[in-house]
Amino acid sequence: MYKPSHRKSDFIERSILSALAFLKDATLSEEYANRRGFLQSLDPRIKTISFLAFLVTSISLKSAVLISALYGLCLILVIFSAIPVGYFLMRTLLFIPLFSLCIVLPTLFSAVTPGEPLWTFHLFGINAIITRQGLGGAVLFVVRIATSVSLVVLLSLTTRHSELLKVLRFLGVPQIFVLTVSMCYRYLYLFATMVENIFTAIKSRVGVVSQQQQGRQIVAWNIANTWNRTTQMSEEVYMAMLSRGYTGEPRLLSEFHAMPRDWAWLFCALIACAGLLYRGHTL
Repeated sequence: MYKPSHRKSDFIERSILSALAFLKDATLSEEYANRRGFLQSLDPRIKTISFLAFLVTSISLKSAVLISALYGLCLILVIFSAIPVGYFLMRTLLFIPLFSLCIVLPTLFSAVTPGEPLWTFHLFGINAIITRQGLGGAVLFVVRIATSVSLVVLLSLTTRHSELLKVLRFLGVPQIFVLTVSMCYRYLYLFATMVENIFTAIKSRVGVVSQQQQGRQIVAWNIANTWNRTTQMSEEVYMAMLSRGYTGEPRLLSEFHAMPRDWAWLFCALIACAGLLYRGHTL
């Protein structure tokens, strides 16, 4: 039978390793971008422009039904791009949409959004009223957030990081911004690896920390040590990039070439966005 301190230590260990694994998987993995799917086969420039059009459309629409249709199109693209639907839903619906739902909850009630009463109940001695206008606004907000997040995540999953950086320069994004993003991307992997090594070293030398004071001293020392090492490492990463000829412009071995199917996809995407916007304007 394990002691409570051992169980607590195991919980902390699993939490740290799970967080680092999620960081690597969310920002550094290009597994799905290398698969043979519909979106992976498109020209990155055309694909990015079409997704920007989808994103602007989802933000501009004021109908949850029309935005849901755009979300349905996003799920269809997920299937045709060889991405597991369950994995995609977990990546897009687990954090930001749920957080936005928590934010928008107060707008459901008549005290914040007056309107037609839809549901009345008593909570802690308070007469709470949910209005139809408040519920409609909350649904619209959550659906819009979920669709926008899904579009951005789908674009990042089906496009290599280096290609996205080059597309940003193609769209006129300042070089300093692209350089900063590129540095952060390369630094994240090294930082995650360094934290894993530090945690493994502490566990191999210290084992289970039974005293709170000893644990606080270990944590404080490692925070200071990690800060110093990350500062030095960021300089080393930047110097290594400069020594290999990096000037801030993303370079690829292959050039972008737009094929007829890319232009056909862009035309269909723009037509779909225009149709949704027109339908939303006539409602």
